[in-house]
Amino acid sequence: MKNKLLMLSFALSCAFAGNAMAMTKVEYKAAKERISADYKVSREKCASLKANAKDICVSEAKGIEKVAKAELEAQYEPSAKHDEKVSLAKAEAAYDTAKEKCDDLAGNAKDVCVKDAKVLLVKARADAKVARAAAETTQVKSEKMGEVKKSASDDKREAEYKAAKERCDSLAGAVKDSCLNDAKAKYGMK
Repeated sequence: MKNKLLMLSFALSCAFAGNAMAMTKVEYKAAKERISADYKVSREKCASLKANAKDICVSEAKGIEKVAKAELEAQYEPSAKHDEKVSLAKAEAAYDTAKEKCDDLAGNAKDVCVKDAKVLLVKARADAKVARAAAETTQVKSEKMGEVKKSASDDKREAEYKAAKERCDSLAGAVKDSCLNDAKAKYGMK
């Protein structure tokens, strides 16, 4: 077991060491400027659109820029923290765009759409947290991983319950009560 951990640590350190030399400061600055220029071009393409289509386009452009910047940072200074930031940037970009798309809906359908998007965001955040904890190798790793996994699982389950509860809101009477009870039982809520 100890040998496997040492080999894994060695492999990861070699991978990060190779990536650390991949980009100079000049290349980093040029890439950062290219990302900004690409964002401006994408925003200009959105100008011809109207209403919510324009909002969705702008959200997508911002998301692409945010993810590109996070990926650039991860490439320039590889670390578990930057890898987590990339995952979070992707999740937040997808969430923001999904929320904009939900604006085309109304009433309970819109509420469900937003809750479903939130579930995906919460899951991605929890998974990023677990991945970062797994990448940080220390003596207390197994203890920390247990706590992080439990917390992530709780966050996911709570978000899924809220989305299921929102779906039940479109129902009435005994059917709604049954739906809520089923959701509580499925996700272990009281």
